[in-house]
Amino acid sequence: MSPEAPGSEASAPGQKRLLERFWRSASGFWRGRSSWRVWLLVVLMIAVMLLQLFTLYGLNYWNRYFFDAIERKDGEQLWRQAVLFVPLGAGSLALAVISVWARMTTQRRWRAWLSAHLYDYWLDRDRHRQLRFMRGDHQGPEYRIAEDARVATDLPIDLVLGLFSSCLTAITFIGVLWGVGGALPLGASGLTLPGYLVMAVVLYSFALTVTMMIIGRHLTKVITENKRAEAHLRSVGAHLRQTGEAPAQPDAAGGGRRAIGAALDDVIRRWRAYCWQLMRMTLVTHTNGLLTPIVGLLLCMPKYLTGAMTLGQAVQAAAAFVMVQGAFNWITDSYGHLAEWTASANRVASLLLALDEVDRPGQAPGIHLIAGAGRKPSAAELRQVAPE
Repeated sequence: MSPEAPGSEASAPGQKRLLERFWRSASGFWRGRSSWRVWLLVVLMIAVMLLQLFTLYGLNYWNRYFFDAIERKDGEQLWRQAVLFVPLGAGSLALAVISVWARMTTQRRWRAWLSAHLYDYWLDRDRHRQLRFMRGDHQGPEYRIAEDARVATDLPIDLVLGLFSSCLTAITFIGVLWGVGGALPLGASGLTLPGYLVMAVVLYSFALTVTMMIIGRHLTKVITENKRAEAHLRSVGAHLRQTGEAPAQPDAAGGGRRAIGAALDDVIRRWRAYCWQLMRMTLVTHTNGLLTPIVGLLLCMPKYLTGAMTLGQAVQAAAAFVMVQGAFNWITDSYGHLAEWTASANRVASLLLALDEVDRPGQAPGIHLIAGAGRKPSAAELRQVAPE
């Protein structure tokens, strides 16, 4: 049977149906008798996150006291702050290592559970034999289980932890910005702009998020097509290997070379589109990384130059500005990962839906499964899908 070209399915399931089907299987990891071990890891990750936030809060005030000491040329205070930095830095380092262990352990266990579930479902009752006669987007099931299941279980944990951390960071450091930044006098009118640093970071982050969403609005589709083209290339290669093991046919080599050449050209074309999309998004994210610390400092300069803010307060407020903007920037920073997760979850879900179709009550084996494949099934193929 010739491999099906990417995107050739008659009617692809909708996004909502795909995600529902994915979570129906993947959420089983978080339930059941042994799920308490996973929830212990979740509690550990939340505790570590809270301690990391406390450490960041301490480092933020350390910046203030350290640079105030520099401004006053206070050697004794500088030495005291240098000594205080040691436990703060060591604590931050230890928490970062523990966080990586807990996160990756959870990801590894979820991947192992989901992969085992998919392998069982794929191989049970000879579904892996019948699947190749089904229409739809299910090419390369072994790759979907090995690679897409990994991405589909790694990224949700990263994204959820990142979102939770961003919310806590925003709440904490907005308070710092409001307290340290205070109100900005508006000329000689006597009017002031309360919490001007908070207002500035909200407007800055909103503009950045809208820009990223506009630039990256096609990213999910681009990643999906890229994965589909890669799967099709592997499918063509596997088909050529299988036919090469059969008796030789006239012009088989020439036709096979054209088929795999066309599949390779499609992969390169999809890769080029993906590259251009990432370049546009990198332009936004890298520009933001360069500008945010400068913008925070510039916003503090009017009050620093008038003596209403010390050097330490200016540095502390600028650091808090970066922290809050980074927290608000979760959507922008995670946009590519969200798109990649959606594409991988869709591919796992489409495989599950195809396997569901094999088991659909009333589904006639053999000829009905092969209907629409473009040729009559051979007797051997009919025997492969015929019930025992």
